[in-house]
Amino acid sequence: MAGHSGDSDDAITGINVTPLVDVVLVLLVVLMVTAHALATRSLALDLPTVSRAESRPRRLEVSVDRAGTLYLDGRPVDDAELTAAARALAGPGASAAVAADAATAHRHVVHTIDVLRRAGVHQVALAVVERSDAP
Repeated sequence: MAGHSGDSDDAITGINVTPLVDVVLVLLVVLMVTAHALATRSLALDLPTVSRAESRPRRLEVSVDRAGTLYLDGRPVDDAELTAAARALAGPGASAAVAADAATAHRHVVHTIDVLRRAGVHQVALAVVERSDAP
C-alpha cells in the first residue's frame, strides 16, 4: 500500500503576488511610453516671425517695510509710481504680491492694496512664510 505524498485537499494558505507585480510594472512602462509618444506629437507648423515679441510681466512684486515705505521690485517708489506701474499692467490676469514686514502697521498694507485695486489690479496676494511648527 503506497500512500500518496501530496494532499490535494489542502487549502491555499498564501498567494504569490510577484507575477502580478511584474505584469503591473510592464503595463505601467507601456503606458508611460505611449503617453510620452502621444504628448510629443504635434502639428508641423511654419510660424510667422516678428521683429519683437511682447513679453510683459503679469505680476507686480510690492514690498512694504516697517515704516510703510513701498518698494516695487526692490526699489523704493511712491504711490504715483506704484499706480503708474499697476495701470501699465492692469487687465485680465494682472496680479500683485504684497510682502509686508510682520511689524508693518495694518493701515500701510491696506493702503497698498487699495492703490493697486484703484489702478486696475484686482488679484492681490499677501506673501507669507509657513511656520515650521504648524500641524
